[in-house]
Amino acid sequence: MTPATVTHRVVRDPRKGDRRFRAQRTSPPGGYSTVEEPPATAAPGGEEDSEMRSTIVTAVVVTGLAVTATSAASASQPGAAEIGSASFTTAEIPPQGHCAIGGPATATAQIVSKPEITFGGGTSSCTDTKVTATGKDFELSALLRAGGPRVRLSSFTVTCERAPGQTSANWTYGGMSGIANPPSPVPVGYVSPLRKPDGTVLANAVFNIQDLPGDGSVGLTMLRIDFLPESGLSGAVELGRTSCSPTP
Repeated sequence: MTPATVTHRVVRDPRKGDRRFRAQRTSPPGGYSTVEEPPATAAPGGEEDSEMRSTIVTAVVVTGLAVTATSAASASQPGAAEIGSASFTTAEIPPQGHCAIGGPATATAQIVSKPEITFGGGTSSCTDTKVTATGKDFELSALLRAGGPRVRLSSFTVTCERAPGQTSANWTYGGMSGIANPPSPVPVGYVSPLRKPDGTVLANAVFNIQDLPGDGSVGLTMLRIDFLPESGLSGAVELGRTSCSPTP
């Protein structure tokens, strides 16, 4: 099977004195090249944001079917997407905005607020060739009790597209606070610790979780927050999940 190709782009707010980078796979495969782009100019008289806005774009492309075996996941579900879910000590929130090829074709999630966590709603859509889910206004305050950060994401989207012999999946998010921005490119399973001011790690934010079973299908979770014992909590929160298999 042809190796997966991964591309990333990070866009940061130039009004904060940040820089814009574009990272792309070299051809032939052999590494990443990173190019710094000229910063955009802020609008005259514009008001500076109180917090940095950031958008991460990650794409995973799997091409070629080198094996004939099909995983159980891809055989039972050609494509699906959902906004996210939570299962930890103080809250249980089932998958939000779930859609799948074969039904439901679309879904609309309303605001769901439980103690220490809020999903701000969103939508999903699944067709024969593309599945996508978009969430907004997520907030996690569960770590405050242990002196940790409040986590917010204003928007995020996951998408998986399928074609004969190949699939591609990507994710984006914007308006994140409480978690340090991951590097560019974002490694598979990149861990960003969530700490108290004294350095104690209360939870791990895991980005870009991939499942590549080897049959051309792909599974992708944009972000999972795993609580550690030091937080006084157990369980996890997942944001942005999608998967799809090649079309026949």
